[in-house]
Amino acid sequence: MKLSQASLSLLETTIRQSVSKYTCGCEQTIVTDIHLQANQNSGELTIFDDEDEELANIAIEEWMTYDGDDFYENVERTLSNLLNNMKNSGGFDRLTILKPYSFVLVDDEKETVAELLLMDDDTLLVNEELLKGLDEELDAFLKDLLEK
Repeated sequence: MKLSQASLSLLETTIRQSVSKYTCGCEQTIVTDIHLQANQNSGELTIFDDEDEELANIAIEEWMTYDGDDFYENVERTLSNLLNNMKNSGGFDRLTILKPYSFVLVDDEKETVAELLLMDDDTLLVNEELLKGLDEELDAFLKDLLEK
């Protein structure tokens, strides 16, 4: 599923608006997750916080017409890329949310489908690229340690 530039821009704007309430000069807010709920039938994306307070709601035209079985996989990839780009460009730097917190994709029953982005200064999500070659490095380290 390929989204138009207008839809991608709408998604980014909506995410920015939904977290903008956390950019005040006030105390840090404790929020553990920001939930993004995508609905294939209506094409809606609803963003809400831990208390199920709706922060934003939009409709994505391409989602309404998509009839594939891999809807959540496509939405996960799109939103994850978008959130990572926003993070890398400093889009979440001024938020007063106490870290760590996550952006989470949820289904219609509000069950977690995927963790899209973890915002934490001390934690790094492990992926395959990071783990590549780790077995060999650990084996060499252990061998070196045992020989001494």
